[in-house]
Amino acid sequence: MRVEKSVTAVTWIPSEAIEGMPKLPFEIGMTSYDDPPPDRLGSGQLELLRDENGFREANELRAWIEVDDGKIVDSGYCGGAHIGTTHVKVGPKTLSFPGVGYPLLQTEPEVGPDWVKFVQSAGGRMGLPAPRRVSGKPYFQVASASAWTTLQLIIYADGTSKHRLIGASPFPRHWIYDDSGTLVDKSGEIDFERWWRESFGPNTPWGGDDSPALVSAVESELERQLSRIVMADSQVLPRHKLAKGETLIEQDEPGTHMFLILDGMLDVEVDGEIVAEVGPGAIVGERASIEGGMRTSTLRAATNVRAVAIPASALDTGEIVALASAHRREMS
Repeated sequence: MRVEKSVTAVTWIPSEAIEGMPKLPFEIGMTSYDDPPPDRLGSGQLELLRDENGFREANELRAWIEVDDGKIVDSGYCGGAHIGTTHVKVGPKTLSFPGVGYPLLQTEPEVGPDWVKFVQSAGGRMGLPAPRRVSGKPYFQVASASAWTTLQLIIYADGTSKHRLIGASPFPRHWIYDDSGTLVDKSGEIDFERWWRESFGPNTPWGGDDSPALVSAVESELERQLSRIVMADSQVLPRHKLAKGETLIEQDEPGTHMFLILDGMLDVEVDGEIVAEVGPGAIVGERASIEGGMRTSTLRAATNVRAVAIPASALDTGEIVALASAHRREMS
């Protein structure tokens, strides 16, 4: 019996992901951010997204095992990598620069008593030059920085599987889809400056090094719907930046604003105890606006965090109540 499973990482550039001078080409329309990928990848949709320039890179780790009488007798890879194209407007013309894909890295399958572990790295770089100073020799690079993901997939003889994002470039955002094509995880923090200065040559899986990946559970469908509404008016909403250890809100303090987490991870503390963590895409702080105006928990930055403040008037009361109810279920 053949058992085939997969896990897929889609790499894309969200709005608000770049700060400082490097964001100028995006702001003046020379190039663009990416629209969020879909919540679910159907059959053939990854190739369609690639053809429509819906992502920068994609790592499709697909593998199989052959099971005979309950024992694994053979195994192998059958997935691949996909690379996108960067478009740059120069006056009335749009120039296309196909990405440069790197060779697919696949470790020898590790076979256990009733499982096989597969590890695959995929990535590349933009096709247009990006001259800049970098950290370490040769101290200057012309080619763009590299983006990648390293995925792990374990397939069991009983037909089940589990996956993990074990490494990734610190920029841009990486979304993870399970075997059914459902969005289940995402990278929790973007660090453009570190990526710009360090993600080349020896500091990549192709140079023998990888960057550990900070992973956040995916937000709810309701939060994704509400975040699209919020981001449509994001230019007029206050921004908040937190360093690791700083608090966004404090338990038992008054407040009615909610917050959309753009990047980074926050610990949720109740009476000094960490009870959960939230990451990019989560909307937090909604309970105070419908439960007497007092904060019910402390949100403390576990990494550097960027967030947008949302006035309660920006959302319908019914939406806020539904969001609070969903968060209570998650906490329980």
